[in-house]
Amino acid sequence: MRLSLSTISTLNASFGEDVDAYAAAGFDAIGLWEMKLPENDEANRDALRTAGLAVANCIPTVPSFLQLAIPGMEGPADPKERADAICASVRRLARYEPECVLCLSGPLGGRTEAEGRAIVVDGLRRAAEAAREAGVRLAFEPIHPSQHGSAGFIGSLADALSVLDDPELGDVGILVDTYNLVGEAPAVLGAAVDRIAGLHVADELTQPAPGVRTLPAPDGRSATLVQTLRAAGWDGTLDVEIFSTPDGFWSLPVEEAARRALASVAALRDQTEP
Repeated sequence: MRLSLSTISTLNASFGEDVDAYAAAGFDAIGLWEMKLPENDEANRDALRTAGLAVANCIPTVPSFLQLAIPGMEGPADPKERADAICASVRRLARYEPECVLCLSGPLGGRTEAEGRAIVVDGLRRAAEAAREAGVRLAFEPIHPSQHGSAGFIGSLADALSVLDDPELGDVGILVDTYNLVGEAPAVLGAAVDRIAGLHVADELTQPAPGVRTLPAPDGRSATLVQTLRAAGWDGTLDVEIFSTPDGFWSLPVEEAARRALASVAALRDQTEP
């Protein structure tokens, strides 16, 4: 299994610093957040090839169809404008040949659930068409229940699959995040293995804080879910994604953060060998 680190995990480093540190630590791949990518895609891809890094999961600058309520990440309010931005990002990020480009619902923001679902399904149809044209897999990500009002009102695997139960969305996958699916029964995850397009791994803090997570532990929640997926035949990339605080993981120098993340996810991989 390939090991990857998502660039949000080293928020304060540049893309170039991420590439150098991840490769030096021993990662096989990198998860790209578009907001950290310089404009020159050809130069970016050359840097990745030189470093020997494949691309795991990609996150658009505007990642959700409904406006986020996360300070600094809100983006435009108009759902059509957001869908336009997601489609443009899908086309751009496809050039990096990732495992998938993901998107999420966003919070309802005063709408009814029926209104929110209609907007999300319409946006997904548009993004799925863009993904087909660009030759990349689109994935939809359910979000941690504690972030229902800030990041996404779709918060379970069942809810995500119900949104994708549409004739035009049959090729859209699920992005599984072991932190977000904190309450998911492992057997349910295993049953949906054929729909999983990508995997983020992280564990919940001992004293949970909304959105903040820690490195996956060999005996933690991530290990249980990864073990279930591997037993079901899934062999994709383990992509570590850490959201932190200024005095937490985000405060580490990028080289140290990459080394710690590599040690953690390598232990997770070894612990979950079939």
